Amino acid sequence: MLKKFEILSSELSYEVFIGSDFVASHLSSFSNKCIVDQKVSTLWGQLFEPGCILFEANEQNKTFAGVEKIISELRERGVARANRISAIGGGIVQDVSTLSASTYMRGIKWEYYPTTLLGMVDSCIGGKSSINVGEFKNLAGNFYPPEKVIIDTSFCRTLEEVQIIEGLFEALKICYADSQGTFQKYLSLINLKTSLYDLDFIALVELSLLTKKRFIEEDEFDQGIRLLLNFGHTFGHAIEAATHFKVKHGVAVGLGILIAHNLSVVLGLIDESNQTAMKLIDHVKQLLVLVPELKTILSCVDPVVYINKFSADKKHTMDNYMAILFRSDGQLIRHSFDKSQKIDQLIVGSFMRMLESL
Repeated sequence: MLKKFEILSSELSYEVFIGSDFVASHLSSFSNKCIVDQKVSTLWGQLFEPGCILFEANEQNKTFAGVEKIISELRERGVARANRISAIGGGIVQDVSTLSASTYMRGIKWEYYPTTLLGMVDSCIGGKSSINVGEFKNLAGNFYPPEKVIIDTSFCRTLEEVQIIEGLFEALKICYADSQGTFQKYLSLINLKTSLYDLDFIALVELSLLTKKRFIEEDEFDQGIRLLLNFGHTFGHAIEAATHFKVKHGVAVGLGILIAHNLSVVLGLIDESNQTAMKLIDHVKQLLVLVPELKTILSCVDPVVYINKFSADKKHTMDNYMAILFRSDGQLIRHSFDKSQKIDQLIVGSFMRMLESL
């Protein structure tokens, strides 16, 4: 039986369905009004008719040029305002599809089928799009929720192990930002002594999304409590950019959590021995150990490049850095600190301590 719940939104309330091995029977085939991750099309070709818009999902295509290409393809296929399009893929496909659907003929209905665990546990709800502009990651975007989100966890069977780890980092971020009780529920679903492919993906996705639902329904447009879900991201985005995206997004979030903890300790916001935070940090390190060649990639990062990428993040103000850090009880706060050479040195130092701890 499918899990089902509703996300309330001022723009458009929409339903979320979670299950396994049901997409093929739920939809006999996708029409030519769909945008499909090129890799997903190769792995799950039986689902798709010829004529789908194939999109190469990488950071270089998560741009206005990528959106323009999709809009042109929709026009060539005769898609009208009364039609609905389907987006099938991970977070990058979601980002470009959201922006394309919201701007094509001033807005067209769409639905989303996430195919990565990261997309399933996090980005599929909330209605946000983010695309890269020049050297700046996620600089442009908007809010435009889908009509429905259909999650078939059987797509996880064809993911690489590191893609599962990426999803776990986003899920633990959401659960930890909510409460210790929710984070403990997350931990109860994770057994790293067995294959990651044996995880109860349905239970994990349901826990993560129902938790995120509370954040986005209270703060739909990222003005208050939802900002806590940027935990690990400000530091992580800089890692992605500084490694030319050799470190993938979810893994970068995990690394960003370690940097946030190191910086929180240095700034005196939390004691290094705080057990609430250490439970999280220990789990993050256990996951990072499973990522191949990670330390080799990170060791090539130029600290000057890293701090330059960090300082360019869109969440900062003119005079202050903004980041989600730890408070004294181990929970999270949105912290503002002056832009200065001293702070830059502390951030670089926190990056270096993260690297040494791996």
